[in-house]
Amino acid sequence: MSDSAVADSTAPEPVPELEASHLSLHLGRSRGGLQVLDDLSLKVRTGRRIGLVGESGSGKSTLLRVLAGLQRPDSGQVRFRGRSILGRRPGQLADLRADVALVLQDPRSSLDPRMSVARTITEPLRSPVLSGAAGSREQVRQRLVQVMTEVGLDPATAGRFPHEFSGGQRQRIAIARALVTRPDVLLADEPVSALDVSVRAQVLNLLTELVSARNLTMVFVSHDLTVVRHLCDEVAVMQHGAIVESGDLARVYADPQHRVTRELLAAVPRIRT
Repeated sequence: MSDSAVADSTAPEPVPELEASHLSLHLGRSRGGLQVLDDLSLKVRTGRRIGLVGESGSGKSTLLRVLAGLQRPDSGQVRFRGRSILGRRPGQLADLRADVALVLQDPRSSLDPRMSVARTITEPLRSPVLSGAAGSREQVRQRLVQVMTEVGLDPATAGRFPHEFSGGQRQRIAIARALVTRPDVLLADEPVSALDVSVRAQVLNLLTELVSARNLTMVFVSHDLTVVRHLCDEVAVMQHGAIVESGDLARVYADPQHRVTRELLAAVPRIRT
């Protein structure tokens, strides 16, 4: 065996973009309420797209909020690029807020109806946590035009308000807002489930193109394995706050080991010929 082969075999594993270790979380009274995360561990490696799947109430959305630093677990650890995000003050989370973006399920509830599209999309750039990241007014305007164009919105409509747009367009606005800080990681919580069937494919195709073009690392929450198969290369199956099966998506699809995975796959509609 060559020296280079030996070196390669002993090289340390790259630090994951996000890593959750032994997370536990109860809703209500700590340790006495409903357990929504149960000793859960997950590594999100750079450039990978992980689908989190499971039945309603399995803890998928809660896990995403913990990874985003929006909810604190009762125990366990969350690291972003090797550094813990727990216990850090808001001003110490600038790297997380700039480089990890979140897209929620329903744009009707995530967009402020009193804010124009322009202010909505550029709002993250005005965050005190990201002080100095926005640049000049002209740079912000250029960033707005660029990101609206990327998501298929006409920049001339930036002065309008969310209610003046369709559901699919509102989700495009939400995606534009998530991408305006030029993040490296995208956390998406069932971003197409609230949309009409006719526009879901359009938004999914948009996400696929953006993730590829920007080389984003992604965690995508869904109960629909068809959607996950369209977007992801890894999958983690959740039940009762724990990951019961995970791995390369093609392998898990071809040879599911856990009962929950088999049930989810059995529920996927199949076209008969």
